[in-house]
Amino acid sequence: MQIVIAGAGSVGRSIARELIARGHGVTLGDKDPEAMKVSSVADANWILGDFAAPDVLDRAGTDQAEVLVAATGDDRANLVISLLAKTQFGVPRVIARVNNPKNEWMFDESWGVDVPVSTPRMMTGLVEEAVSVGTLVPLFHFYNSRNSLFSVVLPSISPVLSLSLEEVNWPAGVLLCAVMRESQPLLPSQIHTLQAGDQLLFLIPDGRGEAREELSDVLVGTISVEIPEGDGATGASGVVSGLGQAGVEEGAAGASEQQPTEIEEKSK
Repeated sequence: MQIVIAGAGSVGRSIARELIARGHGVTLGDKDPEAMKVSSVADANWILGDFAAPDVLDRAGTDQAEVLVAATGDDRANLVISLLAKTQFGVPRVIARVNNPKNEWMFDESWGVDVPVSTPRMMTGLVEEAVSVGTLVPLFHFYNSRNSLFSVVLPSISPVLSLSLEEVNWPAGVLLCAVMRESQPLLPSQIHTLQAGDQLLFLIPDGRGEAREELSDVLVGTISVEIPEGDGATGASGVVSGLGQAGVEEGAAGASEQQPTEIEEKSK
């Protein structure tokens, strides 16, 4: 498979080495001459130039590429590169690096992006997965099938404890894939009753967004929380699915969908 990687920093070079080791053909480049560390990925085809310019993408053989990875440290550049790759060169699969999570909303099909990769978002998911109990945590999104993988650790107050899987009223469209118990991965068919501390892995289709709240209600129930005053809030109480802060954060995110008019710069 032919792959073009725009951005030859540490991220771009690491991706290139992995892909070459797996037998793929890689063209790698950057507009910064100091990033052209050719010896570090000697088997790649190197291009010096600004990949946000169509002529540089043409020199890189983008019209023959099956995948383009926009891996620069600049979100503006990654969006422009993605759009050009998709609209002018017809690249089937465009993957774009998101440096600032505040810009993540822009990385979608309207900008030619098939798969956005946000390292901060992935790190957040991993941290939540490691420490959260009773909160439905997103782990991974499968862009081809449009399904997402979620994890939840059952708390000691879960209403499904001591129930068999057949006795649980699972939301429609939700698939229980596996149960982790005491570091042991188990198939659902191996589980007789659910226990506190069990980590459940679910697949939820994109079209069933409401299933997340329904699943939290089934596994954890609902709790009332007091929303603190501050930042213009007047203070209010509400019902949140699950435990911890995830429900409150989701509500805040949903209320702030006033999309920024310009791209946030990456934090230094």
